[in-house]
Amino acid sequence: MMYRPCNAALLMLASAAVFGLQPAAAEEVANALAPAAAALEAEPVVEDEAVAAAPADAPVPSLADVEQPATTVDEWVTQMAQAERVEITNIQIEETADGVTLRLETTVELAAPETAVTGNAAVADIPNAVLNLPGGNEFSASDPAEGIALVDVSALPGDQVRVAITGTDAPPAVNITAVASGLVVTAAAGVPTAEAPDDAIQIVVTGEQDGYLVPNASTATRTDTPLRDIPQSIQVIPRQVIEDQQAIGLEEVLANAAGVNYLGNTDGLAVNYSIRGFDNIPVLRDGFRLFSQRAEPETANLERVEVLRGPASVLLGESQPGGVVNLVTKQPLAEPYYNIRLQGGNGGFVSPSVDLSGPLTEDGRLLYRLNALYRREDGFRDFDSSFDRFFIAPTLAWQISDRTDLTVNLEYLTDADPYNSGTVAFGDGIANIPPERLTNNPRDTIDQDYLNVGYTLEHRFSNNWQLRNQFRYANEVGSFGNRDGGDVIALPTALDETTGILRRLFASQTSETDTYGLYTNVQGEFSTGSVEHTLLFGIDLAQSENRNDTRVLFGGFTPVNIFDDNPDYFGVPTPDLADLNPFTNTSSTTDRLGVYLQDQIDILDNLILVAGLRYDTVNQNTTNFLTNTETNQYDDAVTPRIGIVYQPIESISLYANYSRSFTPSSSTDANGEPLEPEEGEGFEIGIRGEIIENRLAATLAYFDITKQNVATADPINPFGSVATGEQRSRGIDFDITGEILPGWNVIASYAYIDAQVTEDNTNIVGNRLLGIPEHSASVWTTYEIQSGDLQGLGFGLGVNFVGERQGDLANSFMVDSYFLTNAAVFYQRETWRVQLNIDNLFDIDYIESVGRNRTRFIYPGDPFTVRASVSYTF
Repeated sequence: MMYRPCNAALLMLASAAVFGLQPAAAEEVANALAPAAAALEAEPVVEDEAVAAAPADAPVPSLADVEQPATTVDEWVTQMAQAERVEITNIQIEETADGVTLRLETTVELAAPETAVTGNAAVADIPNAVLNLPGGNEFSASDPAEGIALVDVSALPGDQVRVAITGTDAPPAVNITAVASGLVVTAAAGVPTAEAPDDAIQIVVTGEQDGYLVPNASTATRTDTPLRDIPQSIQVIPRQVIEDQQAIGLEEVLANAAGVNYLGNTDGLAVNYSIRGFDNIPVLRDGFRLFSQRAEPETANLERVEVLRGPASVLLGESQPGGVVNLVTKQPLAEPYYNIRLQGGNGGFVSPSVDLSGPLTEDGRLLYRLNALYRREDGFRDFDSSFDRFFIAPTLAWQISDRTDLTVNLEYLTDADPYNSGTVAFGDGIANIPPERLTNNPRDTIDQDYLNVGYTLEHRFSNNWQLRNQFRYANEVGSFGNRDGGDVIALPTALDETTGILRRLFASQTSETDTYGLYTNVQGEFSTGSVEHTLLFGIDLAQSENRNDTRVLFGGFTPVNIFDDNPDYFGVPTPDLADLNPFTNTSSTTDRLGVYLQDQIDILDNLILVAGLRYDTVNQNTTNFLTNTETNQYDDAVTPRIGIVYQPIESISLYANYSRSFTPSSSTDANGEPLEPEEGEGFEIGIRGEIIENRLAATLAYFDITKQNVATADPINPFGSVATGEQRSRGIDFDITGEILPGWNVIASYAYIDAQVTEDNTNIVGNRLLGIPEHSASVWTTYEIQSGDLQGLGFGLGVNFVGERQGDLANSFMVDSYFLTNAAVFYQRETWRVQLNIDNLFDIDYIESVGRNRTRFIYPGDPFTVRASVSYTF
C-alpha cells in the first residue's frame, strides 16, 4: 500500500505553479483544500490490482521497474493527459424496435459527449479516446435498421473518436448514456421534414471509408500518422476514386497523382513508373518491398494507394530517389459485408467479381475478407488471343487477445496475355502506322503466375508500446510463348527507315523469382518533459532468388514491313525452342539487411521534428551457367532523413525535409567489378492545408533531387563503365483532394518537372530524362444529387494532360503531348449501384508511355473505351 502525499504547503505550491497565483492567493486556495487533503492522506490507495493480488513472497520491484513521478508541472500535466486517454476495445450494435443500440466498451468510464446534427447525420466526438478494436481501428455498419443508413465510428487526430449515425431520410434521434463499462448510444429513425436540409451528407455504402479525403497514411513513417504531421509530400488515392473511375490498372489509378508517370510494362518483364523524374520506383504491397513485380498489380482488393514523393531509403532500404508507391489492401470488417459486381464493355471486356467480409465467430474475434475476380478482354491491337486474368485474395484476422492480433493474407493471380512489344520510333518521332498494328507476331503470348502469402502479428505491451512482426513470401513465374503451342516469340530489334523493314529476332525467356521478407519493429510513445516522442526501431531481413533462361536464334531474323496494310508476319516460320541458342542462363541470390531508427518529436503543439537513420547491406551472388563463373557484389549505405513541420494555425502545415537514398548498380567496370551504388539526395519544402476542415485538403511542394554515381561510358576503356554520371530533377507538384460541397468530390494534380542529365562522359549532358513530361496535370470530379426524386444519381468528369516526352536518354525521338477526357454517370439506391464510364471520350490517338528503346517499350494508349457495371451490396 501507499498513501497520497498531500499537505497544505504542496497545495499552495501547486496552486501557484498551475494557476499562476500570487503566494497569498495560493495560500487561501490551499487552506480551502486542506480538509480534502487530510482525507486523502489517510486513504490507502492500491496502485495496481496485480500488485494487490501478488503473493507475499513475490519479489520486490526495483526502482527501475517503477514508473517515476512527475518532477515538473509540465510532466505532471502530460501524465495526467495520458492517464485520462481511454481505449475503446469493442463495439457492438443491435437492432431495436425503434432503431439501433450501439455499445462502446472501454477500459474506464467515459463521460457522455454531446451530439451535433449535420445534414442527416448525428455526430458525437469523444475526447481523449482511441480505438483499439479486434478487427482494426474502424467500425461501420450499413443499413443496420429501418431509417438508419450508416453507423460509423472512426479515429480523429488528437486522440478523438467520432461516432456518426446517419439517417436514411432525416437525422436520427440519438441519446448517449455513460455506464460503468463505456457508452450506450441509442438511435431512432428521424421523421423527415418537407424540405431536405441544405447540408445533407452524401451516403455511399461500400463497406469502406467513403469520400476522397483520407487524413492518415503509413508509408512515409511506418506509423499511422496524420498527413498534416508528415514533413514530406504524400498523396493518398482512396478506394472511392478507384470505384468512381472503374480503374482496373494501377497506371489508371496513378494518373491521379502529381509527378507520377507510367513508363510501360517492359516486355512484360517489369512494371515501370517514375516519380519526380526518376524511373524504376518501388511498388510496395502493404509496406513490403518484394523486389519483383512482373505482373500488373490488381486493383480489386486495394483500399487505397499512397504515393510518397522524394528519397525514401531511410525506412525502405534501396530505392530510387523519386519516391515509392504503396498499395494498401482491404482488411476484414467487423460487420457482414457482401458485394457482387459485374463489369462489361467494348473490346470484349467482361469481369465478374466479389468482395465478401464479416465475422466467422460469434464473439467477432475471427474475421475474414475474400476478394475474387475474373477478367477477359480482347484489347484494341491486332492480337490473335485475349487478355485473361484470374485473381483471388483471402484474408483472415484473428484477435488472439485484447492486446494481440494476427492477420494472415494471400494473393494469387494468373495472367494469360498476348505479348505486346508496342510500336516503333521513326526519325525524331513515332512511325505513322495505325496504333492497332503489331510489330511482334499476333500469336505471341506471355504467361505469368504470382503468389504472395504472409502474416502480420501485432502485440501491444501497453497503450503506448507495441511490437509488429511481418512476413511475406512471393513467387513469380513468367514465360514467353505463342498460341501455336511453342515457346518462341518475335522480338523487334532494328528498323530500316528507308525501306520500312523491321528486323525481328526469334527469342524465348523463362524466369522465376522467390522473395522472402521479415520485418520487425517496435513502436513506442513517451514524453521527455513537455516533448512527446513516437519512436520506431526496426530490422528488415529479405532474400530474393532469381533464375533466368533466355535463348535467341543468332542470325535467324524474321523481317516485316510495318507500313504494309496487311503485314506478312510469318514469312519466316517460327522455329522450335530447341533450335534457339542459349543467350543468358543465370541464378542469383540477394540477401538484404536493414536497421533503422526514427523519432517523431512533438516539440510544441505546432512544431514537429521527424528524424531517422538507416543502415543497409546488400549482398548478391550470381552464377552464370554458360561461362561457369560466379560473381559477388556487396554494398552498404547509411541513409538519413530529417524533416520539420510548423503549423501556424491548425489547418496549415509548413514543412521542409532533407533525405537520401541508394540503389546498387547493375553496371560493371572494365574489369567486370560492380560499380559503386547510385546515391540520391533530395531537398523539399512545402505547404499542406485544409481548405475546408476535414473535407478538402491541398499540398504544394518544391523539390530538388540529385542522383549521383550513375553509370556512364569509361573514357579509357570502351568495354566498361564508370560511376561518374549525374542526373538532377527540380520542380513543383500540387494536389488537392476532398469534398467541395456535399456530394461534390474532386481529386486534382499538377506537376512541373525539369529532369535532365547534368554530368556524363558522352554528349548527352543537358538532355531530358526519358519519358518525363515537363508539364502534366489531371482533374477528376464527381457530383451526386443529395435529395429529391433523383437522389443517388451522379456524374463524373475528368481530364488528363501529359506534355511532350523524350523517348530515350539520347533524346533521339520525342512523343507528342496528349489531352484525354473521361466521363461517368452512375445511380445508386439502397443496395444497388449501376455505372457507366467512358475513357478517351473523343477517341484521340496518343502514346501512353516510352522507355529506353526505339523499337520496343513504346505503347499506344487505349482508344474510346466504355465500361459499364452493376453491383449489389448486402
